[in-house]
Amino acid sequence: MGVEGCTKFMKYLLFFLNFIFWLAGGVILGVALWLRHDQTISNLMSLEVDGAHAPTSFYTCVHILIAVGTVMMVVGFLGCYGAIQESQCLLGTFFVCLVILFACEVAAGIWGYMNKDTVSEEMKNFYDSVYDMAMSDTLTDPNKKSAVGQVLKVFHETLQCCGKDKATSVFSVITSKVGFQDVCSSQYDCHGKINALFSEKIHLVGIAALVVAVIMIFEMIFSMVLCCGIRNSPVY
Repeated sequence: MGVEGCTKFMKYLLFFLNFIFWLAGGVILGVALWLRHDQTISNLMSLEVDGAHAPTSFYTCVHILIAVGTVMMVVGFLGCYGAIQESQCLLGTFFVCLVILFACEVAAGIWGYMNKDTVSEEMKNFYDSVYDMAMSDTLTDPNKKSAVGQVLKVFHETLQCCGKDKATSVFSVITSKVGFQDVCSSQYDCHGKINALFSEKIHLVGIAALVVAVIMIFEMIFSMVLCCGIRNSPVY
């Protein structure tokens, strides 16, 4: 015999929540891998001009998410097995892992909120430097000018944008049409497009993190209740 009554119900409820937690870890891992291999972002992150690379802080966050998703799947499996086996040792280990994960998630959430605009700002600064080089009359090396032009073209074709802001966007479109510069034809400014691109991705990550945090809180409560129920059970 194992636990009975409400404790038995708690056991299967904890198993169900752990299964959801395991699935959530899989979702986070899948979303992170999707972000890592998203073609739009990959095109921008692979850009290089004059020895300067596109900022990689976004990929750093994505790699952290991949690690978090993997750990969540392992911890979720540990919780499922511990609940079914009614093992105080496994449930205690599961609880400690949850506390550590929850603390890391809160810390990451605070850091992410404080630096939520960092990635887009770094990418906009990189675009501005490329755009200014392309528009500059001082760039005389044909090979370098061609390389800068190709990088700018990737930006504009990937994001369907043109220019740093509304003013430069209109100017770039006009000069392209009259033949002074082969820049772009879209009237959407690239700063706005970059903000929209990374804001959309960050919102997805934020929603996933919030759902996982709520699940973790309930799991910590239920795991301790089940642990106490197992300890007080006459069978043990």
